[in-house]
Amino acid sequence: MADGTGHSRYVKLTKDQAPVDDIKPGELNQPIEVPQLNVHRCNECGQPLPESYQPPADEPWTTGIFGCAEDRESCLSGLFCPCVLFGHNVESLRDDIPWTRPCICHAIFIEGGMALAAGTAIFYGVDPKTSFLICEGLLFSWWMCGVYTGLVRQSLQKKYHLKNSPCDPCLTHCCLHWCALCQEHRERKGRLSDNAVMPMTVVNPPPVQQMKPADDNDQDSAAPPSADNNGHTNMEMQAL
Repeated sequence: MADGTGHSRYVKLTKDQAPVDDIKPGELNQPIEVPQLNVHRCNECGQPLPESYQPPADEPWTTGIFGCAEDRESCLSGLFCPCVLFGHNVESLRDDIPWTRPCICHAIFIEGGMALAAGTAIFYGVDPKTSFLICEGLLFSWWMCGVYTGLVRQSLQKKYHLKNSPCDPCLTHCCLHWCALCQEHRERKGRLSDNAVMPMTVVNPPPVQQMKPADDNDQDSAAPPSADNNGHTNMEMQAL
């Protein structure tokens, strides 16, 4: 109080009290993840779908497996540098993976095994002692070609709901690896070009509206209604 006789209703804070934990800026504004809300929804109606739902793979490929001549750039790249073409295909599916990583893996496991078999045959010849190493290098490249690149083709089919063309993805890469890489590149290129074209919406501006000055409105409201010879008053109703 002012005279010092009464007890104060305020509490004085001192430095001897226990320190409060420091709260960093934005610490209390972190998003909360609710598992019940992370559900698959239909792209058309937005209804939730069960976890076991798989979209039907019935979409055909835009180009055939032997349509390499339709895109000259991808044909030359897949023939002389298949690892580079494979890296760009993976990068289009996964934004978090740069194209250099799958390119190096393709060059080591597939081209490396083929180079090992070819180098062994050139420098040491083909005999019973080296034939085992040559076959081992070729079989390793063939197995990695079917499994590693086949999984990427399977991811592409799931993304665009594509059916097997001409057969299972792994078997396709085992038998037609270079043709499959070119087909995947053409499919990815065609899908991206279709998504880039957005429909244009034309919005017409509203008609020009004119407003009368305030003086004219006051004069119209102040003017008395006119009467005809019969004594009837002429009144007009205007919509507001």
